[in-house]
Amino acid sequence: MGSKIKVMIIDDSAVIRTVLAEILNGAGDIEVIGTAPDPLFAKNKLTSLQPDVITLDVEMPRMDGLTFLEELMRTNPIPVLMVSSLTQRACDTTLRALELGAIDYVTKPSIEITQGVEALANEIIAKVRIAAKARVRFAARGSLPPSSTASASPKASALDTTRMATTDKLIAIGASTGGTQAITEVITQLPASIPGIVVVQHMPPVFTKSYAERLNTMSRVNVKEAEHGDRILRGTAFIAPGGRHMSIRRDGAMYYLELSDGPPVNYVKPAVDVLFRSVARFAGRNAVGVILTGMGEDGARGLKEMREHGALTLAQDEASCIVFGMPKRAIEMDAVDRVLPLSQIPRHILEAL
Repeated sequence: MGSKIKVMIIDDSAVIRTVLAEILNGAGDIEVIGTAPDPLFAKNKLTSLQPDVITLDVEMPRMDGLTFLEELMRTNPIPVLMVSSLTQRACDTTLRALELGAIDYVTKPSIEITQGVEALANEIIAKVRIAAKARVRFAARGSLPPSSTASASPKASALDTTRMATTDKLIAIGASTGGTQAITEVITQLPASIPGIVVVQHMPPVFTKSYAERLNTMSRVNVKEAEHGDRILRGTAFIAPGGRHMSIRRDGAMYYLELSDGPPVNYVKPAVDVLFRSVARFAGRNAVGVILTGMGEDGARGLKEMREHGALTLAQDEASCIVFGMPKRAIEMDAVDRVLPLSQIPRHILEAL
């Protein structure tokens, strides 16, 4: 066995710091090497402790967690796992943190905090392990995430096309860890004339609505959280709501969305496989399937079915993934036509339409 994963916990709640430390220290391969009640206190410890992963509370006094995260990603990138409550403000802050370079997040219960965090022990441990292996990159000073540039010129960098003539094309995208950033990079490069887009990103309910609204402000494409019975329209991207599986059906030349409350698939809900299998069945060669960064193998089998039904299938390459799990499994299963850097995926989608 290798050395333990070294974790620093930054949270203004002494209760959360204690419970997180107990959970992580009990994992066997993880060691909490320090805690801090706020980022200012943590900054004095970082150089000497050199953690492999930081857990960072979303809302703290004295220094804004986002300011700390942005500075960290510019000067000393370390994998960061956000600890967020399910409030609208916390969701917006967490999504901004993911844009700034945080690897992932866990949700903090608002009632019975101690029992709630203990119930999430498996998720917290698993995500710390993923974060320790994830790729983090220096953020260039002066380079702004999409949300910062959106208000000035939200659509200026989108690719353009005049070749898309048919109405029955469809684009299906699946992602998990690191996916909010990757999906944003893809969709903000697509023109308003793009065929309908259906997206599964592993997120809880409140987050998917916030993410859809946030992405809508950045894109030429209209983005919304999917509703049961939605007609899939050109120039619109539909984000599967957290806690509901999303699939498509076809009626004549039109596609419609169906949401369901079935059991988790691949331990997740919504599952990419559920969406991709329905796209294989109802759209076939008229679809483009895209699998992006994420842990596990959700989407690999569905993408293979899409390829077998004639769809073009694309996977994000290892170098540009935060976590090369889902694309890797799809490649291993011979489900992928082209393996591409994230920056090239929008152009290849357009070329296929």
